Formats: sequence, C-alpha cells, structure tokens
Amino acid sequence: MAAAPLRAQFATDKNVLARYMAKPQGDRVQAMYIWIDGSGENLRCKTRTLESEPKKIDELPEWNFDGSSTGQAAGENSDVYLKPVAMYPDPFRLGKNKLILCETYTHDRKPTGSNFRMRCAQVMEAAKDEHPWFGMEQEYTLLDIDGHPFGWPKNGFPGPQGPYYCGVGANKVYGRDIVESHYRACLYTGINISGTNAEVMPAQWEFQVGPSEGIDMGDQLWLARFLLHRTAEDYGVIASLDPKPIQGDWNGAGCHTNFSTEKMRNPGGIKNILEAIEKLSHAHNAHIAYYDPKRGKDNERRLTGRHETASISEFSYGVASRASSIRIPRQTDADGYGYFEDRRPSSNCDPYAVTEAIIRTCCLDVRKMSMMYVPDQAQLAEAMKAMGK
Repeated sequence: MAAAPLRAQFATDKNVLARYMAKPQGDRVQAMYIWIDGSGENLRCKTRTLESEPKKIDELPEWNFDGSSTGQAAGENSDVYLKPVAMYPDPFRLGKNKLILCETYTHDRKPTGSNFRMRCAQVMEAAKDEHPWFGMEQEYTLLDIDGHPFGWPKNGFPGPQGPYYCGVGANKVYGRDIVESHYRACLYTGINISGTNAEVMPAQWEFQVGPSEGIDMGDQLWLARFLLHRTAEDYGVIASLDPKPIQGDWNGAGCHTNFSTEKMRNPGGIKNILEAIEKLSHAHNAHIAYYDPKRGKDNERRLTGRHETASISEFSYGVASRASSIRIPRQTDADGYGYFEDRRPSSNCDPYAVTEAIIRTCCLDVRKMSMMYVPDQAQLAEAMKAMGK
C-alpha cells in the first residue's frame, strides 16, 4: 500500500479546530506579536493574553524574546525587546484578537541589525512634505512541503513559460485557493492590497500593496507577507520569497517598487520623474545593496539581463521596458505625470530598506549610502558573456 503524501500525513483536521475557535473567550484578547528575525527576511511570532481589547498602539505592552534563537542576540545576554508599532485585526482568530507588528531592540535599547524600520521612519518624516507614495508588487512561489514547486510534476517539469501569466484553468495555475484566502485575509486586516495575478512561472503569483504613504508601505507589506505565510500554512504549502527558486529558463521573483512624489503626480511631473531617475543612475550599486537582505548577492541570481530583468551590473531606464532597471509606464509617458517603477528590488527585500534608499536618493539628495554592492567578478563576467558583451 502506497504511503500517503507527506503533506497529508501531517495534516490536522481543521473541522476539529473550528469547534474550539467557536468557543467564547470572554473579555480577554489574544495578541500575536510579529517581528523580523536576524535573517532580515524571515518572520517570527508568538502570542500573549491581554485582559481587555487594546484600542491604540500605546496601550500595548512591550515584550521580549530569546534572540539567541533568532540570530539577534548572544546566549549569555539573549533577551531582545519587542516594541509594538502597528496593530491589525486578526483574520485567523477573529473577534477582538489582534496582530501586532513590532520593532526589535537590543538589551541596551538599540535597534537590532535587522531593524531597518526605525531609520526608515526617520527618513520618511524628513521627506513627509513630498508626500511619497509607494506601491510594491510582491512575487512569490508556492512550494510543496518537500520544496518542489506546487503543482509541478514530481519527476519532471511543466511546459515552457508562456500560458501561465494571468492564466485560467487547472493546467495553467496552481494554488488559487491559497491566493484567494490570502487576498481576503488582507482585506479583513485592513491591508491596502490592490490586486493579485498569476505570474510567468507556474506556481508563481504576485500581489500588490499600495498606494501607501511613507512608513505605511513597509508596515503593510511585512504584515501582508505574514498573512501569506500563515495562510499557506493552513493549506500545508510553503510560500517562498526566494528571488530565483528554480534555476534554468524560468523567471525569478522580484518586488517591483512603484514610487511617486506629489510633484510627480501633478501635470508636468515627468520632469521630476526624470530628475529622480538621473539621481538613481548615480547610486546604482548602493541601491543594489539595499534591495536584498544579502546586499546584492541574492539579486545576482536574478538580475541577469534575462527573464524580464536588467543586468545587475548596469543601470538603465525606458518607457514600458521590463528589461530595464527603471520602467516608466506608458500612461505616465503619455500623460506627462504619474510614477515610475524600480524593478531591481528582490522578492525577499526588506521594504523598509528599499523605500528608505529611494527617499534618501530621490528626495533628500543623500549622495553617500552606508552600504555598497560589491560585484562577484566571476558572475559578472558570466552575465556579460550571456548578454554578448
């Protein structure tokens, strides 16, 4: 008798869980604290009981966790502070229960190495009169519990890319139930999710968050990622943010970032857009370092000049060009105002780091950044060869 699939072997009965979740909880509230761990890309969470429903963020107590288990502290001094910064209704526990997004601080009240939010908030405050709007397009790949792309043949590959992008039908898209559940969870929570679609590689999807102003962009995208991972967990599926999950002739995954200021959004704003792009052209390697958690090393696998990407080694821009670093949408070019899209951020980027870098360069005219991408010369030579240079 054949063994049941691994996912089925370890699945629990959600109908049993529903009986418990339907029981009254009185006045007390379950608050799930969520934070970014030392990897700069993975999320952690744990729950505490509050005696009453919090109405404002400053009613939430600080908490702590074992940072030696998350790559954020040494074992002999392992407590790391959790500072609540944003609160949302919980779409899983429902009722008065809450999801609490937190910043992380060391024992001496300094931001941990993966806490980019504090500095991002300061930068957004400095540029608030520009009214910066962001929209981020989060691509991700659904994987079976064994790490194989969800819906792919176990001993082979699906047909070549082409019919899957925005596809319809069981032979073209895999995992729509997860996508729809995540979408509804975002709406329930108040995330400004603006859309979703199947992507070019089968089992790959995208959702968009925004427009969001200032620090809200990072807060909402991180919370939307948490909802994605938590929703996929209910289905026994993994949502991967790896920027190149499958090697070969398959698209990678990015987090394309749309940006505008108030001046860019008004008639004649194309002038301000082109000025911002010119500034970005002089800070390419610095931005690459901010656009993935490994300071560009993850994007080396993705930004090859193929599969709708520009080369990591060159800055470029163009109207309606998905082969450029920066795309000016066709409508923006026609209207003479609007926004531009930075296509370089990786799917596993920290949105706080990305949006901070864009504001520093485009709005605050900061010419020297604290991080800089150093290319891998062997990979750079291979990429140049692939482009025929």
